[in-house]
Amino acid sequence: MLGKLEKADDLRTIWKHEAHDFTKWLSKNENLTLLGDEIGIEINLLETEASVGCFSVDILAEEENTGRKIIIENQLETTDHDHLGKVITYASGYDAEIIIWVVKDIREEHRQAIDWLNEHTDEKLNFFIAKLELWKIGDSPCAVKFQVISRPNDWAKSIRQTTATVNLTDTKVLQLEFWNEFKRFTSSKGTTLKLRKAQPQHWYDMTYGVAGSHISLTINTQQKLLGCEIYISDSKELYYTFEQYKEQIEEELGLELEWMELPNKKASRIKAATVADINNRSKWESNFEWLKVTAEKFQKIFYKYGNN
Repeated sequence: MLGKLEKADDLRTIWKHEAHDFTKWLSKNENLTLLGDEIGIEINLLETEASVGCFSVDILAEEENTGRKIIIENQLETTDHDHLGKVITYASGYDAEIIIWVVKDIREEHRQAIDWLNEHTDEKLNFFIAKLELWKIGDSPCAVKFQVISRPNDWAKSIRQTTATVNLTDTKVLQLEFWNEFKRFTSSKGTTLKLRKAQPQHWYDMTYGVAGSHISLTINTQQKLLGCEIYISDSKELYYTFEQYKEQIEEELGLELEWMELPNKKASRIKAATVADINNRSKWESNFEWLKVTAEKFQKIFYKYGNN
């Protein structure tokens, strides 16, 4: 029997306050990934409530690989003139090239204004309105969906050109190829992993259903290692939750893990590693198999202990 997909209209039942609740939620890596996937970019957080004179932008970020500045202004209501003015003010204050206005609903005049800005401003500037929606099936928890309502006319073409013109080192080119091939290999085998667009970098991140953390697959070309880890961005409490089940987790994984509390940093890490040299392409398939199997175990087991 199939359930009925229903839209939940009141965002305030989940986030009562834009700055204290929604901005804090959106600034987490896995949620910026949701927004970035909808727009077609990878968003790296720089700062929340970043100052622009006597004002502050909700989220200041940058695009992975290019370093283009991104500002995100949130509004859990229908668009208004005040926020439109803030969007333009913040964009100029940080010389941002990608401007994202996340809203509950859009007035037609504001959609027209954003479309006009995209048509008449410098080609480096890219304005977006992203509508935020909540959906659920029956009594299930709500799921978030971003829907881009307004974007630059040639955005897809621009993304392709930007990616093509980024000056990549030989190592970055190899990393990009490795992750693309890993994604194809894993997809062809069938998986529950939430695969995303590959990037020319030494890590490949995936959400797995535990807030404040994600699975990160890593390449260390100097030490010739592959890694699979739980990366906890800013929650020692979550790290301690996992740590109290250390013996059970390692027994269920069948692996000895490196537990890194990192007491002087916000982040914590729990990592498994194996020897591998990605310059040896003949070993790629066995590398992919280790990453796939290990990440699937991490997803299942850490999800269980992270949601106890």
